[in-house]
Amino acid sequence: MAEDRYPQLHAEFRWQLPQDFNIAEACCGRWARDTPDATAVLFDSESGCRAHYSYGQLQRAANRLSNALQSQGVRRGHRVAIVLPQRFETAVAHIALQQIGAVAMPLSLLFGAEALEYRLQDSGAVLAIAACEALPALREVKARCPALRRILVVGECPVDCDELSWMPALQAEAARFKPVATRADDPAILIYTSGTTGNPKGALIPQRALIGNLSGFVASQNWFGFDPFDPSKPSDAVFWSPADWAWTGGLMDALLPTLYFGRPIVAWQGRFSAAKAFELMASYGVTHSFLFPTALKAMMKAEPRPRRHGLKLRALMSAGEAVGDAVFAWCRDALGVPVNEMFGQTEMNYVVGNCQALWPAKPGSMGRAYPGHRVAVIDDEGFEVAPGEVGEVAVHARDRHGQPDPVFFLGYWNNEAATRAKFTGDPADSWCRTGDLARMDADGTFWYEGRADDVFKAAGYRIGPGEIENCLLKHPAVANAAVVPKPDAERGAVVKAYVVLAEGHAGDAALVQALQAHVRARLAPYEYPKEIEFIDALPMTTTGKLQRRVLRLREQQRAAAGG
Repeated sequence: MAEDRYPQLHAEFRWQLPQDFNIAEACCGRWARDTPDATAVLFDSESGCRAHYSYGQLQRAANRLSNALQSQGVRRGHRVAIVLPQRFETAVAHIALQQIGAVAMPLSLLFGAEALEYRLQDSGAVLAIAACEALPALREVKARCPALRRILVVGECPVDCDELSWMPALQAEAARFKPVATRADDPAILIYTSGTTGNPKGALIPQRALIGNLSGFVASQNWFGFDPFDPSKPSDAVFWSPADWAWTGGLMDALLPTLYFGRPIVAWQGRFSAAKAFELMASYGVTHSFLFPTALKAMMKAEPRPRRHGLKLRALMSAGEAVGDAVFAWCRDALGVPVNEMFGQTEMNYVVGNCQALWPAKPGSMGRAYPGHRVAVIDDEGFEVAPGEVGEVAVHARDRHGQPDPVFFLGYWNNEAATRAKFTGDPADSWCRTGDLARMDADGTFWYEGRADDVFKAAGYRIGPGEIENCLLKHPAVANAAVVPKPDAERGAVVKAYVVLAEGHAGDAALVQALQAHVRARLAPYEYPKEIEFIDALPMTTTGKLQRRVLRLREQQRAAAGG
């Protein structure tokens, strides 16, 4: 059990925020000068293509791209879309854009034409850097996006006359570039987040937000190979995460923090599978990783005892959903490392979590506020609730010493009303609501209770789906599960579970009864699912988060049709 050093760290922590800061310089420029031959990106792909890229190579490629982008009219403050998977060119694009002072807008390859069109129009993006796979959708919407001047294509595919091919464009430019100076508060990244209603909102992330992420990153990764009490010891960490670099989880929790510390990151361009995850971690000697609960569940079901892979894992972080004690125990016993759960949002990321190296975690908990962040559970009026009471998780714009928290976003793009609605008062000095429910122990440990729109009442009882889903997952026949309310005339709602079966199991009446008995024997009587429906796959977001609202809507529509 780790010694609890949390109170001391939390009390003594101070942000040291420079007035001038640039992500490109922090994540590449300084390393390209000091350790140019150090590995930055370890690329692997389904096609069998593999490559190692150094920080010197990353800087030279970024310099050429910065020159190429300026030749195309990209200037400071311009938004540029990045529609790329995990690959070297994605890292190059981010470094190059920050050197110009432009705003990077990462977009998922999974987006269809409609999703791309809204974001390109709303942001006024002037250029898109895109993989071949994204070209059909981009070409479809380009005429309806008047600000979009050009598409720079990465990959071997034919390009149209108004498009540019990556290699010729970079080869035509010099490998030297003088980066612009940026302030810590200058905009750097625009990430669109989907809410429960309305169109996605563009969260504008400043340069300083990367610094704000670091206390959580190094803590959740058990200090990322560093000894916090002896910083002179070098880090030999190797990082990998299947999280898409187009999202906060992949960009701010994986790619940029790893480069900030001058370490290599594995870029896997391909589909996720449990077998591939074990293979990558073993082949590249991955020491630190970020794996979503859905990935961990798949790995747990595939190989209950994966130690035979010879993994070198020293730290593991997870986020997006509650891990649950079943997965927590598997990570500890089978992978040999306890999982550090983390909680954050695009608007203020990496604010709550665990660090097994410095304080003991409670299995199933969200953890504590990471040093430098003031986090609480508040009620509808914005007041902190008593320990043990359920309320909304909120992060204050100022830390416990009254200084601005650098992790905060600048606001929603062209949406001042939505920005103000996110806060309980003045955005510069008030609580920022997350929409997530939790309770907090007296020692500051948070326990997740679900999204505000995921928790429901059945027969007068308040039901949080996470606990029931975790219980179902412990049954050998269950690969994954989602719990939602099913409308009921008498009780308002009853508990319904959607279950994805593990291989080799059949969904029949006998299994329904067995699963109901399994939950009834372990949780409160009112929590067992009155109805179970077997489903091939649960609806997920592109970042691997469970979309319970899709299943809730399905139940509401069925009830309306039946009525």
